[in-house]
Amino acid sequence: MRSTGRPSKTSGETGTHAPPDAPLAAFDRAALERWLAAEGVPSYRGGQILRWAYQRGASSYEQMTDLPIALRETLASRMPLHLPVLEERLVSALDGTRRYLWRLADGVTVESVGLPANDRLTVCFSTQAGCAMGCAFCATGEGGFVRDLGPGEMAQQVMLVGADFGQRVTNAVAMGQGEPLACYEATLGGLRLMNDADALGIGARHLTVSTCGIIAGIERLTDEPEQFTLAVSLHSARQATRDALVPAMRNQPLPRLRDALVRYADSTGRRPSLEYALIAGVNDAADELSALVEFCRGLLCHVNLIPVNPSEGTAFESPASGRAEEFVAALEHSGTEASIRKARGVDIDAACGQLTQRHALRTESDVDRLV
Repeated sequence: MRSTGRPSKTSGETGTHAPPDAPLAAFDRAALERWLAAEGVPSYRGGQILRWAYQRGASSYEQMTDLPIALRETLASRMPLHLPVLEERLVSALDGTRRYLWRLADGVTVESVGLPANDRLTVCFSTQAGCAMGCAFCATGEGGFVRDLGPGEMAQQVMLVGADFGQRVTNAVAMGQGEPLACYEATLGGLRLMNDADALGIGARHLTVSTCGIIAGIERLTDEPEQFTLAVSLHSARQATRDALVPAMRNQPLPRLRDALVRYADSTGRRPSLEYALIAGVNDAADELSALVEFCRGLLCHVNLIPVNPSEGTAFESPASGRAEEFVAALEHSGTEASIRKARGVDIDAACGQLTQRHALRTESDVDRLV
């Protein structure tokens, strides 16, 4: 079913359930319209609020001049409009990638990354503050898990990065901090705000959910009406190696994960991508390649090979020169499309697995703030 950019009946039934009095960033469209309905306010006001909040970047309800004054006053007192505060922005001298540290209304910090490429702008946004997955090669979980983000807190990251670049965001990927399917309702609410024509208006196929492989979440995503894209962090097709690299997924066996991916591809007609961080001496040996080829055989998918990025506190290293190309050749020979992901923003620790918020500890004089 093709997304229209507006909420479907299904999205209305399964939207997030924000507390009665909570910041606007805690609401997706469905929850916002339920709140308005409970106050006796017509649902079309929800679209007006979204346009002000996400298309015009309003910082107060006073700016929403097409809303009745009484409604603006009610919203201001019961649904605060908070925008993330930029604490730091780093710009890569290599490729123009920008890394952002945002402070949210409760003081929690999260990161996002802007990736420019000609006329395209991709935003890598966070779905949680911190991460509980504990992937061995990833620095993001070093500080532990803090909390889930609200749908609007996800969409605000995308909106603000686009504003900083001064261009429309064409793609957004839930590949920042956190496991998107561990906060399923909020993530879907955030994606729907990004897709909503009254909010960010990004096409559903240009919105990607990246997961470590939570099978129940993949199965739910399969049945959603929108055509969101799925990426799965596989990293090994051998159970023992995968369990060591992604310990939180030890209860998600590879045969069941593959079955879920087959159903996803068959039901949606869309091709999931498999992310594979290639690590010297860990998952780049011949038996690992053979297992990966067999896992992918007959499965509609695309393999993204990612030579591991350096990260403080880990001893993992990228494979020998040419090894990633050998993986690509073997996969393509067996009928599986594969490519090597080019690292972006490595000089500012903005590449895959490098988001740590460590730069939040720098002094005030180091901070590059947006005005």
